[in-house]
Amino acid sequence: MSTTLITNLSEIFTADATQTVIKDAAILIDGEKIVWIGEAAEAPEADETIDAGHRAALPGWVDSHTHLVFAGDRSQEFVARMAGQDYAAGGIAVTTAATRAASDYDLTRLLLGRAAEALAGGTTYLETKTGYGLGVEEEARHARIASTVVDQVTFLGAHLVPADMDAQDYTDLVCGEMLERVRPYVQFADVFCERGAFSEAQSRQVLTASRDAGLGLRVHGNQLGPGPGVQLAVEFGAASVDHVNYLDEADVTALAGSWKNWDAGSRSGTAGTVATCLPACDLSTRQPLAPGRELLDAGVQIALASNCNPGTSYTSSMAFCVATAVLQMHLGIEEAIVAATYGGALALGVQDLVGSLEVGKRADIQLLNAPSVAHLAYRPGMNLTGPVFRAGTLAAGRL
Repeated sequence: MSTTLITNLSEIFTADATQTVIKDAAILIDGEKIVWIGEAAEAPEADETIDAGHRAALPGWVDSHTHLVFAGDRSQEFVARMAGQDYAAGGIAVTTAATRAASDYDLTRLLLGRAAEALAGGTTYLETKTGYGLGVEEEARHARIASTVVDQVTFLGAHLVPADMDAQDYTDLVCGEMLERVRPYVQFADVFCERGAFSEAQSRQVLTASRDAGLGLRVHGNQLGPGPGVQLAVEFGAASVDHVNYLDEADVTALAGSWKNWDAGSRSGTAGTVATCLPACDLSTRQPLAPGRELLDAGVQIALASNCNPGTSYTSSMAFCVATAVLQMHLGIEEAIVAATYGGALALGVQDLVGSLEVGKRADIQLLNAPSVAHLAYRPGMNLTGPVFRAGTLAAGRL
């Protein structure tokens, strides 16, 4: 292994437990790992030196919620929604039809393109879900294709009940043959516990079967109105509950209680259920923004994710999500960055691998074409992502 020193960094935001900002800094990489971080004047010798051009550095984004395996276009649905039509989960069926009609080659090509866009925007660890197959063969096909491109795959057969099936019959299929077929390709299972999708009883059945199959759990919950999603997620010890737009006091209390054995100061102990906020989706669906400030103040660990999908959030820009969280959700810039890096890693159970710049972690580093990470919200809408390193290798952008 050869060592590489990235130096002449205007600042490093580590996003570690201390949330340190190091000025006039450098990072030493050995192979895929970070082996030293500090002030450039104190940097050790290295086999290779990279001049960062006085850019700021921060961890690569960890996008813990996307729906990238799809074909087709739903722009007209978006136009109708902007004209005042309410969002309903039924639009998923439009994407399902187009995705089923696409070949393996086309789905893989489309997925590779979307993953490349995310990487170019600074995302170095990427999750995606199935859920546009809604049949045994299609869900297995999508899971297999996704597993060849992204870092983690979540089984979301319980995304919508097909129009030609009874809801309970379909739930039984998800929990039986479909789950068995996708199991070799996925790490987590999810359920859309929402009006127009899956009831509390059906969601409980999906979560129980998925847990018994050895999968990690997550829940789409409380997106379109108050509901049981958050409470189910906490009850089942789910890694995350995602959307969380409509929360009552009991929901916040339950989420906070799930973190009672977690020491936020040292980032040690037993992790609870991460509340994943999806601000780009909230803007697109014109739902109230998730109460990220309230959740943080209550002691809940939150994540920010893109929810990139063709119907309600067709963007993989985590920088946009961070800027929105700062400008409209009242998070501080460093809080928002932590939610989009370490928070996502927590939601995926990979916080010991990625999500912060620390000695021993994988060298997933993004450099900004700006002198400070504050520019992510200070200059919203600007493409500030510069070179992106993944596992110690320049993976996107130019030095």
